[in-house]
Amino acid sequence: MDSEQDIREIVTKYSNMLYKICIVILCNEQDVQDAIQDTFCRYLEKRPQFCGEEHEKAWFIRVATNICRDMIRFRIRHPKIAIDELENRLVAPEQKETLKELLELPVKQKTVIYLHYVEGYRIKEIADIMGTTEGTVKMQLQRGKKQMRLSWEEAYGR
Repeated sequence: MDSEQDIREIVTKYSNMLYKICIVILCNEQDVQDAIQDTFCRYLEKRPQFCGEEHEKAWFIRVATNICRDMIRFRIRHPKIAIDELENRLVAPEQKETLKELLELPVKQKTVIYLHYVEGYRIKEIADIMGTTEGTVKMQLQRGKKQMRLSWEEAYGR
């Protein structure tokens, strides 16, 4: 098992090279940082044995480029839409306000509300997906609906 010092040496040795490779492939600083981090995480998980320095270097290059390709495939399959653009795609004004309120909720609440009301998952299914209990999902749904209701009442005086 590698010592902390050995791991630091590996990171120092390959970070610059991996950065250059990944930035050329991904053209996005945040994605590059993620790809480099994922590469080193794979190294720590797999603990591969190398036949020499060239084999080690080739392994890091291959893993990093594969991660970059996976990220590009993911981007193609799951295109990002800016929040403003998403709001513009919704036709009715009340939907825009509802979306805005939903996006302002804490992550767990908006996730369960989305999964339940938009995707149609049952509470048990959401609990399984999120790795939590049904009671927790119910509480998050209740809190999220309450917060949205309060926002709605403040905005429209109902």
